[in-house]
Amino acid sequence: MQKRIGVIAIVVENRKKVASEINQILSEWGEIIIGRMGVPCKDKEISTIALIVEGDSDDIGGMTGKIGNLPGVMLKSALTSKVVEE
Repeated sequence: MQKRIGVIAIVVENRKKVASEINQILSEWGEIIIGRMGVPCKDKEISTIALIVEGDSDDIGGMTGKIGNLPGVMLKSALTSKVVEE
């Protein structure tokens, strides 16, 4: 399958409940993660995570599916149309 570069934005409403699960999932899929930035928004009681990923649509979809099914977690992903050489 063809690899592409993408971005994933994750918003977490109750970090304390799901932080360990999110980190476990991200560790499982670490080979497709190029970069990660987490920003807590304490005044809004949410946390945000931005990921830059490189992978095929099955891998990216598998990771986002697991994260998106966690309670209080919302995410959006976008993939470029450019195929990345391996």
